[in-house]
Amino acid sequence: MTRVLLGAVLLGNLGICVIAQVPVMLPPPTQVKFDSVDYKNILHWTPPINSTSLQYDVQWKIYGEPQWMDVNRCQEIQKHQCDLSTVTSDLREWYYARVRAFSSVSSSKSAWATSPRFSPRWDTKISPPLLKLNITDQGIVVRVKPPRLLVHKMHSSVHYKIYLMHTGREEVFEMDCCSNKLSLKELDHNIQYCLQAQTVILVQAKSSPRSSVKCVTFL
Repeated sequence: MTRVLLGAVLLGNLGICVIAQVPVMLPPPTQVKFDSVDYKNILHWTPPINSTSLQYDVQWKIYGEPQWMDVNRCQEIQKHQCDLSTVTSDLREWYYARVRAFSSVSSSKSAWATSPRFSPRWDTKISPPLLKLNITDQGIVVRVKPPRLLVHKMHSSVHYKIYLMHTGREEVFEMDCCSNKLSLKELDHNIQYCLQAQTVILVQAKSSPRSSVKCVTFL
């Protein structure tokens, strides 16, 4: 005890100040969440501070599993999003993702910030198809261009509804996955016909919003 006090007195007399280095902890990213459209699953987050020097690491895991795994393409990245479509592709599973920030300037890191639980099956939003209308002598030919990612993922489960509106009435036509053309015949002349389309995933009872309205007049 006498030696410790003597050492402290000597350091004080010499004017030496010993300061312990305490690592600075960054605040974690906020608003960590998935945004999924047509099974393209993108994790987004908000930076904890306004700094261009921050980088981010992203990890993921299956719900119920203890092990977190790195997202290989999302290590030490500077952007505020990460595409997890490949690792979260199983529609039967639920997933979590987490992200942390670190600064190469101060060598400090944040705690991990975790997303809410995510299901690609239930949480993805479905896009409506695009419509192209051609007028012929017989009527109107409706061509449907579906979302490419959706067709690639769901194949034969993708169907479409075509809404035909005219003179205060609405008719609904259905198309299966393998059809991309619908011919509307026996139409009245000099009448404006308006159409919308909707994507339907039958096995999941999911549907998109209707597409924007397109109108033509059959002369």
